[in-house]
Amino acid sequence: MRIYLVGYMGCGKSTIGRKVADLLGISFVDLDKYIEERYFKSVPAIFAEEGEKAFREKERISLLEVSQFEDVVVGTGGGVPCFFDNMEVMNNNGVTVYIAPDTDVLASRLIKSRTERPLIVGKSREELISFINDALIKRAPFYEKSKIIIRGENNLDPQLVIDKISQLEKNK
Repeated sequence: MRIYLVGYMGCGKSTIGRKVADLLGISFVDLDKYIEERYFKSVPAIFAEEGEKAFREKERISLLEVSQFEDVVVGTGGGVPCFFDNMEVMNNNGVTVYIAPDTDVLASRLIKSRTERPLIVGKSREELISFINDALIKRAPFYEKSKIIIRGENNLDPQLVIDKISQLEKNK
């Protein structure tokens, strides 16, 4: 079983992913951490030193590698579904779950985040909300290809994710 969690940065993919993996007794892979370990550089360092194009290529290679793993929950980076044919790769190799909280929730989480995120460094709350809204408009066509979409505040309930996956499997 492979479960891919997709959604905008700060939506909770890593948080919920670890909990879902624990409940299912399978592994969790944070794709950004996998990239950092594979390339011996932080994601912000790759962006700064090599640019977004090089990062997206490394991200693609890493996604293809992780897609060979068995019994895994993968927390993807927010941009993963939007490049190459990554969404199709994920849909063809497992169950994709789009975690979609409201923009205000995302902004609150990102402002409080201790993780350095290259795309939002230095933005005020208002700039961040505008940036998120613009990004979601562009990314929605990719995110919406997910097999399961969980919207709203209850999207960090790991049992909800598991129940939706079970329901999807029963309906096949």
